[in-house]
Amino acid sequence: MLITQELYTYEIITKDQTALIQKAAECLARSFIGLDVSGKWVQEPMVGQLNISYEDFYHFTKDYLDSTIEQGYCAVALDINNNVVGALAGDTNAPEIIGEDIFEGSFSDMNVILRVLEDVDKRFMEDYKKRNGKEIKDGEFLHLFMLGVTAEHGRHEIIQQLGNSLLTKASSQGVKAVLGEATNPKSIRVMEKYHNMKKYEDIEGNYIVHKYSDNSKLNGIPANVADGTYILIKEL
Repeated sequence: MLITQELYTYEIITKDQTALIQKAAECLARSFIGLDVSGKWVQEPMVGQLNISYEDFYHFTKDYLDSTIEQGYCAVALDINNNVVGALAGDTNAPEIIGEDIFEGSFSDMNVILRVLEDVDKRFMEDYKKRNGKEIKDGEFLHLFMLGVTAEHGRHEIIQQLGNSLLTKASSQGVKAVLGEATNPKSIRVMEKYHNMKKYEDIEGNYIVHKYSDNSKLNGIPANVADGTYILIKEL
């Protein structure tokens, strides 16, 4: 008799699950800063290009989760030992454009990433206003902000299940669409394949993209690794 056991369990975490929030932040930070997965180095290209430490990025991630966890859009994958091996965190806040550097000291390079995200977000917001004649409001979009997977096995399954749980919840709560900033081709492929998201085209039919080759701090990223940050979208 064959007994099959699921490798992972999934849940959306709540604000009183402080240990899980911490584990989710660790999983996300490790994934972005870089880790070895079955002999292959995986990391977010902008973080790889800039001078960002794990500790600083962990605190940034933990602060983000602490400030958005009540909205109920942080899903985690747990292994049989209750370790978080995958996390997808989002929020339903309207995009916010700060327009100035807010990180300092050893974390000042994070301002470069913030500017890239604000550039594509601002252009998306302007295009949305042209199309709809109004600003984006809180609660209209699920913004998928960070995805991290530290598991060696079943990584695609984890990505699919995490996304499904958040998209299903958003749809049931009347959220209009899901939105994300994809910073590399792998993220784009994953979002397209598993969640039917598409690169967003503005009213003139152009992708909204921040090209790394045009950014003096990021033009060292090889084009075959990543060419830019794109807005991806899916209507719910």
